[in-house]
Amino acid sequence: MRLTLEVPDAIQQAMRVPEPERQARLLIELACALYQREILSFGKAAELSRLGQFRFGHALTERGIARHYTDADIAEDLAYASGQ
Repeated sequence: MRLTLEVPDAIQQAMRVPEPERQARLLIELACALYQREILSFGKAAELSRLGQFRFGHALTERGIARHYTDADIAEDLAYASGQ
């Protein structure tokens, strides 16, 4: 299943981001917000952001968003680190 989010032209034009960067920036901001509200895990939010886990962690730090590190997050990170 795929979810498509429609952003009205007026909103896109109001964004203070160069047009070629808008989609990427929206994905990053959405991923950060969903992670901050504990709607997505760190790994899934990083996947949504398309940044990878290291760069997504940096994006969270830039926004002052603290990591919530659950047992599931630890297991996911360990699986990622071991290549599983």
